[in-house]
Amino acid sequence: MKERVFSGMRPTGKLHLGHLAGALTNWVRMQDGYECFYCIVDWHALMSDYADVSKVRSNCREVLLDWLASGLDPERSTIFIQSHVPEHAELHLALSMITPLGWLERCPTYKDQILNLKNKDLGNYAFLGYPVLMAGDIILYKAHKVPVGEDQSAHLEITREIVRRFNNFFGEVFPEPDILLTPFPKVPGTDGRKMSKSYDNSLNISDSAEVIWEKLRTMMTDPARERRSDPGDPEKCPVWDLHKVFTADAACREELAQGCRTAGIGCIDCKKVLRDNVNTLLDPIRERRRHYENHGDEVMDILAEGAKKARLVAVETMNEVKQAMGLVL
Repeated sequence: MKERVFSGMRPTGKLHLGHLAGALTNWVRMQDGYECFYCIVDWHALMSDYADVSKVRSNCREVLLDWLASGLDPERSTIFIQSHVPEHAELHLALSMITPLGWLERCPTYKDQILNLKNKDLGNYAFLGYPVLMAGDIILYKAHKVPVGEDQSAHLEITREIVRRFNNFFGEVFPEPDILLTPFPKVPGTDGRKMSKSYDNSLNISDSAEVIWEKLRTMMTDPARERRSDPGDPEKCPVWDLHKVFTADAACREELAQGCRTAGIGCIDCKKVLRDNVNTLLDPIRERRRHYENHGDEVMDILAEGAKKARLVAVETMNEVKQAMGLVL
């Protein structure tokens, strides 16, 4: 029997190349070796964006289209929306009964976001309780492994602590999920900062070839290269960081790096090579995305079937939970 994997994404809009390189490529590979559950976590989106829910539905659709276009296969994975499986909310409630407030208040991600997201009112229980719902998402399917980056490892450790506490009170119901740290390459945006929709610096998976080129063409490079004849340092150039991720040919990368250092190649020529490599990667993804965009009924069927498959597992788990907690007469 294959080990189970669970992972999810908040629906905040179209996904970008950072999502593709950092998560989706790995998710696609994992479909062959694991029983995979991939969830669009719309309840999580409301924890910080509850004041404006106008885009939640359309954002879920955009995420799903990008997932399917990138290669997630409903025949090999269970793909669904969190709120379509009510047991997520039910297990969250059960876990909230036993989770100490101190665990949540000490979570480093919670502290950081309270400090950095000044434009949103985050003083609600749900935002504080984000790790509890996340724990419920994972253990509802008794996932053995959860692929995350280093920045999410603190949340996963809280999940493991919640599992240990639940099992200590009520018996061995849940396995402790293992953190499967995945290599998240540095994927800078067009301004050199981490690629993010909130920075308006992203190259989207769904961008056309023309849009990709317009964004790359105007992308910042090494400030030392004011003129074509000025030598540069690739390690100071965000375009070079993108080459590290999307230019697979090591010899080509070395040629570009040497050309930068000696001013043997201009920044526009370097960007054109990157453009071609990115579009080679994205062309089949764009084709799959167009297919799903034009077949809305098929997309809805994928979600319905995914929720049905997920609930088969979720209902069984919740029956065990209720039995263990003395909620069954």
